[in-house]
Amino acid sequence: MDKKALFHKLVSFTSSVHRVTNELTLNAKPDSVTQVQYKILEYITVNQPVTPSDISDCQNMSMPNTSRELKKLSEYGFIEKMNDTEDRRKQYIRLSKAGEIVMEEAFAMIESRFLNRVQKASEEDLEDIERALDILQTKLFHQ
Repeated sequence: MDKKALFHKLVSFTSSVHRVTNELTLNAKPDSVTQVQYKILEYITVNQPVTPSDISDCQNMSMPNTSRELKKLSEYGFIEKMNDTEDRRKQYIRLSKAGEIVMEEAFAMIESRFLNRVQKASEEDLEDIERALDILQTKLFHQ
């Protein structure tokens, strides 16, 4: 196996993922939040509860910037902060009811675009895509 060629395929793949992600999510975010805030909400939706450090690491943001954006999202009523029962210094973030509604609406738009994108795929193609996603998730993304 040529690992350098495999790496170049990975770079091409991740570039395509970013392009398709941008196409699928275009105008899906609510007008009341910035793109950065939407990405934070999206991350929380998929991984909640999360810590501010988790968000900072995943979004490649400094802790002060993360804290500022979380404060804004809290003021909008989209997130809730909870203290850890064993370590009061540790906070967890999850979506509030309003945040869940906003993200359900955004994900419904994204799902519609995704379904449109795969509408001509055969059942076998869809199964291949699902299998490929499962393999990528377990072998590459969760190390």
